[in-house]
Amino acid sequence: MAANFTLKQLTDAANAWCEINHVIPANGQAAEEITERSIRYYRTLGLVDGPGAESGFEYGEKHLLQISCLRLLQAQGVALRRIRELLFGRSAEQLAEIQQRGLAEARSKRPSHSLMPDGAELWRMIPLDGDFLLVSRTGRPVSPAQREALLRILESTPST
Repeated sequence: MAANFTLKQLTDAANAWCEINHVIPANGQAAEEITERSIRYYRTLGLVDGPGAESGFEYGEKHLLQISCLRLLQAQGVALRRIRELLFGRSAEQLAEIQQRGLAEARSKRPSHSLMPDGAELWRMIPLDGDFLLVSRTGRPVSPAQREALLRILESTPST
């Protein structure tokens, strides 16, 4: 059964996939969260196909595969121009294979504890908003839900 998404549902599904699989773009390459605007931008660059339904508002499983492959390549620091060369014209089956290989590779490189194998730490600064940064010693990402919860806590705490 083929999945059909609105643009909003595709955005939500792509963000959920990235969160479940701990896939985030390399530092500074793209925002951690995918937005409807970013998907439209990726469409204009030829990275994501246009909607397939006659109404023009329906996306499918192939679109989600395109975005997941795009994010996997961004996580490796690959430039958008090169990503387009690698993904353009790929079938859903080819994209699924790329996705599985990319996930396997990403998992094999992910540290299993707080320190990197050579003893070096992988520090990462994560902006919460204009005032606050969160620092992760292991490079672990923060989901949008976690970010919102942290901001609610910070907003409810009286400043001294």
